[in-house]
Amino acid sequence: MRSLPYTVGSLLLLLLLSHDGGFTGAADAEHSFIATDFNTHHHHRRNHGHRRGEEFEYSALSCRGYSASLDEFGAVGDGVTSNTAAFRDAVSQLSRFADYGGSLLFVPAGRWLTGSFNLTSHFTLFLHRDAVILASQEESDYEVIEPLPSYGRGRDTDGGRFISLLFGSNLTDVVITGENGTIDGQGEPWWGKFKRGELKYTRPYLIEIMHSDGIQISNLTFLNSPSWHIHPVYSSNIVIQSLTILAPVTVPNTDGINPDSCTNTRIEDCYIVSGDDCIAVKSGWDQYGINYGMPTKQLLIRRLTCISPDSAVIALGSEMSGGIEDVRAEDIVAINSESGIRIKTAIGRGGYVKDVYVRGMTMQTMKYVFWMTGSYGSHPDEHYDPNALPVIQNINYQDMVAENVTMPAQLAGITGDQFTGICISNVTITLSKKPKKVLWNCTDVSGYTSGVTPEPCQLLPEKQPGSIVPCNFPESPIDIDEVKLQRCYSRRRLM
Repeated sequence: MRSLPYTVGSLLLLLLLSHDGGFTGAADAEHSFIATDFNTHHHHRRNHGHRRGEEFEYSALSCRGYSASLDEFGAVGDGVTSNTAAFRDAVSQLSRFADYGGSLLFVPAGRWLTGSFNLTSHFTLFLHRDAVILASQEESDYEVIEPLPSYGRGRDTDGGRFISLLFGSNLTDVVITGENGTIDGQGEPWWGKFKRGELKYTRPYLIEIMHSDGIQISNLTFLNSPSWHIHPVYSSNIVIQSLTILAPVTVPNTDGINPDSCTNTRIEDCYIVSGDDCIAVKSGWDQYGINYGMPTKQLLIRRLTCISPDSAVIALGSEMSGGIEDVRAEDIVAINSESGIRIKTAIGRGGYVKDVYVRGMTMQTMKYVFWMTGSYGSHPDEHYDPNALPVIQNINYQDMVAENVTMPAQLAGITGDQFTGICISNVTITLSKKPKKVLWNCTDVSGYTSGVTPEPCQLLPEKQPGSIVPCNFPESPIDIDEVKLQRCYSRRRLM
């Protein structure tokens, strides 16, 4: 049995806090908060008080000293009652424990309608398997905030943007996890307004965490975001794992996971169906991204399954003006998708995409396997620098199998700005019944291939005919791959 004792210090702290402003969202401190002393190294039970709730186990970057249940703050899980105030109150009250072991907010079974609310540091949001957080469809439930400085404007419109459903800035140690509970963006009204040009501001995301360190998002299902689902930006040391992300394949901009100007990110064991890129790696847009100058680097993606008929499994760009480097992807499954790996950039972007390593991809029913374009031409405004040319170099793809493919490769660099150092090794591509007449369309690129069928274009010649020469892959791990999750224990409140 696991040790979940009350501690004298914990109870004294709760008592002091309850007499200094109180816990306005709950009846009283003793019954609202379960004080726990997590110790993952000692598994014997010490009984300190009455057991109140069913114990559960989860994995996290950090365990927590205190926990509360959302319904203790007056929330009603009927799918109709707004719980925005309850979520905000719960996070506010639990933020008091940041310096005392941190806190966990348990979301029990039910359908919990809410508008946007902010997260806090040293905090875990935990969803029961039958919990559904429903995003409000009312624009008034989302504050309008400033554009990101590396973008200069909203992605949908000029000016501001609606804050995300779950939002955080300048945080440390944030965990969003559960037992595969659901966060449903209810995005259909937003999609319609966007299509009809009725929105004054950019649509909200489901999660955006910015200027933060130590983020975990895991073991959850995300549905139908108004726009992007998960957007960590200007942040570091991020673990995203065991997610299911589902959106209609006909709805654009419903990207799955978009790491943006982030360092040390690990994305693994995710299943994504999207109307846009399953994963889009970004770092700012034209002159705004160049001036902000924060790259995305040290990114690990593995064991991803993606379905995206009109977009990429993994896209690099097109907003890459702060730079993208040291991206490693492996063990990827792509089904009925437009392209496997796509590099998107343009004149005016500046920045770079370099040191990209992808291996172990299996693809079925693809328009393209490899796609690079230097003419992805959207700009935030007319003030971009036409002399700001992107650098694309050291791009490595190997150990891939693709079936039912319309065109193996569309590789188009920029005249006077070649994409260089491309390596493609040990790749077998089987064509569809009606393939393109030109199978490899290559311009302004250079590199080599080895053991690739069908035969590649002349700009990517065979390096050593008769033998397979592997691409260069780094042997040393990136830091985030060394991070291990802890085994944590808490209790759900018995209703």
